[in-house]
Amino acid sequence: MAEKTVVALLFGGRSSEHSISCATAGGVLEAIDRSLYTVIPIGITRDGAFVLEDDDAAKFTLDASAMPSVVDNGTRVQWPASALSRELTVLDAAGSARSLGDVDVVFPILHGPWGEDGTVQGLLELVSLPYVGAGVLASSLGMDKHFTKTVLAASGIAVAPWQTVTAGAWASSPSAVQDAAAAALALPVFVKPARAGSSVGVSKVKDWSAFASAMEVALAEDDRVLVEEGIVGREVECGVLGSLGGAAPRASVAGEVVMTDREFYDFDAKYLGAAGIELVCPAVLTDAELAEMQELAVRAFTAIGCAGLARVDFFLTPTGFVVNEVNTMPGFTPISMFPACWIATGLTYPALITHLLTLALE
Repeated sequence: MAEKTVVALLFGGRSSEHSISCATAGGVLEAIDRSLYTVIPIGITRDGAFVLEDDDAAKFTLDASAMPSVVDNGTRVQWPASALSRELTVLDAAGSARSLGDVDVVFPILHGPWGEDGTVQGLLELVSLPYVGAGVLASSLGMDKHFTKTVLAASGIAVAPWQTVTAGAWASSPSAVQDAAAAALALPVFVKPARAGSSVGVSKVKDWSAFASAMEVALAEDDRVLVEEGIVGREVECGVLGSLGGAAPRASVAGEVVMTDREFYDFDAKYLGAAGIELVCPAVLTDAELAEMQELAVRAFTAIGCAGLARVDFFLTPTGFVVNEVNTMPGFTPISMFPACWIATGLTYPALITHLLTLALE
């Protein structure tokens, strides 16, 4: 019998999306093909400690009354001492070390800063461990909405009009910032942190009198904020996967976020089952619309240098598609759109995970 591939599943982290990362990891722990893979679950606490976690999917179920998290259990996982080794070790709470054996590939299920932004990818590059997903540059670009939009616009891909505001500019002259935004952008506008995800810190501003409070909410998450013109259109998204053997990336069928009684697709709607949102997959599109969307998704994936996987989010307007964002590590929670789109395309959840791990090893 062939030896199983050893996967280090990395989750949690220091960002405001800690619990979402844990829930995503729970989904992967439940779905990964145990006949092919041995899993070493490594949690990152909110303080940034790498701890050996339990291989227990149920522990990380998303529950609004008790959000999952990585609790410091006193263990400390040690990465390889050099690029010549793939051995992980763990220190127990008393400081005694034991080997966890060699790891073949790392699956960093991390969302937000200090994980999805190229930082952990840089750590893994330094110790020469293969990993799932985008590299340092693409992860960093995908995390930063300002630079994502800059690169996409330079590649001829339509994005929503925006302005980027620094904490310093806001502190020195809030009125000048608001006046500039009001002159350039039509209401409503969305005010969002440049480098956060899961709609954390995002506000919809329908009147300029609410702009200052929206800026403060966003600046609590980041020192750079995007003020983005609201786009009227259907919210549609699809998954992109890298292909084996150097073949072109491919896109899934589309999913749609339908607002029934909610201002926008916020954190509670995404993860806590709040009312007012309906997720439809596959979305109802013409063959021509789907083909155009898939082609644009692959172009966006390629433009920022993605690898492995991404979810590309669009607005479908009367004049065409506008890319909203490229998410280089989309959620795998039971209600997440990325796995739903691929399942609707014909790829099972376990097969999706196997494909990503195979790509990383290749």
